[in-house]
Amino acid sequence: MAHRVAIVGAGPSGFYAADGLLRGDPDIGIDIIDRLPTPFGLVRAGVAPDHQGTKAVTRQFDRLLAHPNVRFCGNVEVGRDIGWETLREVYDAVVVATGRVIDRRLGVPGDDLPHVWGSWRFVAWLNGHPDFRAGPDLSAVKRVAVIGNGNVAIDVARVLAKSADEMAKSDIDPQAGAAIAAAPIEAIDVIGRRGPADASFTNNELAEMGRLSRAVALVDAASLDGAAVPAGDPTPEKLRKTKNLDILRGFAANRAGSKPVALRFLFNTAPQRIEKGTYDLVVTCIGYGGADYPKVKGVFAVGWARRGPSGTIPTNRADSHAVAQQVLSWLEDRAPKGGIDPLPPSTDAEGWRRIDKAETAAGAALGRPRVKLTDWPSLLKVAEG
Repeated sequence: MAHRVAIVGAGPSGFYAADGLLRGDPDIGIDIIDRLPTPFGLVRAGVAPDHQGTKAVTRQFDRLLAHPNVRFCGNVEVGRDIGWETLREVYDAVVVATGRVIDRRLGVPGDDLPHVWGSWRFVAWLNGHPDFRAGPDLSAVKRVAVIGNGNVAIDVARVLAKSADEMAKSDIDPQAGAAIAAAPIEAIDVIGRRGPADASFTNNELAEMGRLSRAVALVDAASLDGAAVPAGDPTPEKLRKTKNLDILRGFAANRAGSKPVALRFLFNTAPQRIEKGTYDLVVTCIGYGGADYPKVKGVFAVGWARRGPSGTIPTNRADSHAVAQQVLSWLEDRAPKGGIDPLPPSTDAEGWRRIDKAETAAGAALGRPRVKLTDWPSLLKVAEG
């Protein structure tokens, strides 16, 4: 009898954990449980819809779903449909891969105003997440503030700044795409409390901001004076930061007004309060919190659930593989529990494939990668066939 492991969360860290477990024990049984009827978590709902290259990692995960020892159990919420204690009693180990999807608040007066949106809620709306179908009213939005100095801030600013033609090959939710295309946006400010050398943008994402058709990237040259990479940084960080400073100096040479949208990078600036009228829309990209889980023996966390909201999707592979080795070591001297299947009826891999087929067919008709089903009834109806 083989061991059975429950992985709670069908995002990248969960799939990489499954991969690591199977590499170490090809006979192990794995149930990947998710509250949504669709797998892939952050890749499906959190990666910017115009970055299809990043989303292509799901092909690897689809291959895992076809493995005979892997079962996808969608539309099952731990804590609602099944308890953590039941999972611990029935499975030989439990891996928590639930990520962190609760937007952090700025903690300043006005951060609860209706025109202030957290980045998770905003990007989930762009991606057609069924829990986030009501987006912001962009019909009168001219000025946007994006708070943050990382790639999420870059993603939000870029999607708002791009033209409809530039988004045509993305899988943005059509209603969200139409709302952005019709918005009278004139200025987008990316605001960060750190200096330009400390911004955590990756080079490619920052450089892309200088190639947008309707937005000109701008930086005040004075804000770059004296900016230098710390001597103690490891070599990869030195190279990234040095390249970023070069890119930003290029933006400083751009001419304001040369394109319809001004895309400004502001450094060493921290909001003290948010008022009506300063910006028409504020999107905060300052990190995420997450729901708690039992921190006891036999329960292992991976990805953002373990280390917090940091790193890229490839970061999760090494992280999850390392935790998978810990799980296998834990199981080594423990006899398999066996027992009944504890899970309620769920959306399985075949149900997901029906959803995938319907979405890609709808996308093909419009020349897009896919058009997502964005409400729970439609997702479940298609999954059931």
